[in-house]
Amino acid sequence: MRALASPDQMLSVLRAAHDAGINHLETAPAYGPSERFLGQALERLEEEGLDPAEGWVITSKLLPGISLDEGQRQLKAILQRLGRSKLDNLAVHGLNRPEHLEWALHGEGAALLDWSVRSGLVEQIGFSSHGSQELIGEAIASERFGFCNLHLHLLDPQRLPLARRALERGMGVLAISPADKGGRLQDPSPTLVEDCTPIQPLRLAYRFLLAAGISTLSVGAGDPTDLVLASQLRAACEPLGPEEENALSRLMQQRAARLGDDQCHQCRECLPCPQQLPIPDLLRLRNLAVGHDLIGFCQERYNLIGRAGHWWEEIDADACRRCGDCLPRCPHQLAIPDLLRDTHQRLKAAPRRRLWG
Repeated sequence: MRALASPDQMLSVLRAAHDAGINHLETAPAYGPSERFLGQALERLEEEGLDPAEGWVITSKLLPGISLDEGQRQLKAILQRLGRSKLDNLAVHGLNRPEHLEWALHGEGAALLDWSVRSGLVEQIGFSSHGSQELIGEAIASERFGFCNLHLHLLDPQRLPLARRALERGMGVLAISPADKGGRLQDPSPTLVEDCTPIQPLRLAYRFLLAAGISTLSVGAGDPTDLVLASQLRAACEPLGPEEENALSRLMQQRAARLGDDQCHQCRECLPCPQQLPIPDLLRLRNLAVGHDLIGFCQERYNLIGRAGHWWEEIDADACRRCGDCLPRCPHQLAIPDLLRDTHQRLKAAPRRRLWG
């Protein structure tokens, strides 16, 4: 989704991926000319004899809610753009709301997903989700999907138990953007660099997930150099070593020291909020802003609230009416309304354009 300036840029990234031992390519019709550029690049590489030993594994995605006929048309168009007769993985792109899961399990989506496999056009079905913990858990338990793409991050590991549940069921698990969406770790704050010393934050983030058994990390490469670290870690799935454990411990200790008694521990006991505020997610951004000086990243994410549809939160901290309903439920006795007000004051900024939308 980031190598879209030209077909030559995509080709250079795929060559670097091949050299790094990467053979899984994940795309979507929503990513501009990505599929077309990938198809052209794959054709060039195959002409040059640069197929990976295991072959290219390709995942693409379809948005939920479409009709059977439209889904069939879109899937055939995906295969045509990629120059493939079959897709290894087809994901529901953004299984974010209960109606999306209903569509996939019982509606026209169920018929579409069944047809795609039965027709021989797709090997297995999965989903990506930016939705709630409960919704993701239901999707995993449905036994409908062979893999899932989830937000799994060093600085936000709350979905790791869901990932482990999926892995126990034999599902593949892809971590969505552990670098950029994980805190813009490809360009970390000096404070975060210090907190992870002596390990580079992005390296620690990748190792944290690999050591947890996550089977695939997405790397949004726009340049061949973006794959250098991935190449170095291609077989680094062993448990964390003492130096890594120490860096992880230091990271958490530094965050706790800066936040003090105001740290939100993400237990989610404060929910539900009468105003439907996603309190833990809002205070998680405050944790990162205060705890690791990730102001730019947190402002970017905060100011997407209400502007990205079902892909992100829809109610910001300014909606708090200080009713106090959450206060007796917080086991850490946080002054949640005050912290929400502080979050809004810290992070409210001029809105920025999304990469996609």
